[in-house]
Amino acid sequence: MAVTVHGIPNCDTVKKARAWLAAHGVAHRFHDVRRDGLPAALLDGWMAAVGWERLLNRSGTTFRGLPEADRADLDAVRARALMLAHPTLIRRPVVSYPGGVLVGFAADPWARAFGV
Repeated sequence: MAVTVHGIPNCDTVKKARAWLAAHGVAHRFHDVRRDGLPAALLDGWMAAVGWERLLNRSGTTFRGLPEADRADLDAVRARALMLAHPTLIRRPVVSYPGGVLVGFAADPWARAFGV
């Protein structure tokens, strides 16, 4: 099964998610969205699968650090542009696997998704 964990390596939730995958024998590769980049087509696929509202992390320091004008009146187009410009605005981790896309980490949905 081709599983890719997208995020940043120092994020505690990403660390927990990767540890959970390893503990459950789920082979995966890691994609650092800050270092390796975030292709627009990849973000578009995630937005189609789960919606921009689920992807955009409004509670993080990156979002809070944006000018008020950037945070106001968000829609899919504006949120997409912000996430491409600032990949750390994306809720982490985002996991792509053959069955779909998972956003964030929660053991029960992950166990169902990976059949463990």
